[in-house]
Amino acid sequence: QVQLVESGGGSVQAGGSLRLSCAASGYAASVACLGWFRQSPGKEREGVAAITAGGGRTYYSNSVKGRFTISRDTAKNTVFLQMDSLAAEDTGMYSCAARIGCNSSTVMSMSKYNYWGQGTQVTVSL
Repeated sequence: QVQLVESGGGSVQAGGSLRLSCAASGYAASVACLGWFRQSPGKEREGVAAITAGGGRTYYSNSVKGRFTISRDTAKNTVFLQMDSLAAEDTGMYSCAARIGCNSSTVMSMSKYNYWGQGTQVTVSL
């Protein structure tokens, strides 16, 4: 079992930055990919960014590419999401997720992730 705990959410004005963290514990060595997903008001949950276990490959949705950066501290089993140039449409509940296998073609597919954190709220105001 893998436990995921997110932190770092909060309220920020448009144009500002936030850094989310996700600490993994349990059988973290079995994790092949970690991802960040968000659910915005009135929208379905969507994949935002993902990273392979070794941190060598990163993936981003078109909506955040160039503004968000995902990274991982393998020694601490922690993954980060640096969010810059935040906009109102980035508002939502951000959740960290982990999966045992990893496939680049499904890296943003929620159904492929085995473990989920509780989420952390991000609110961007104009």
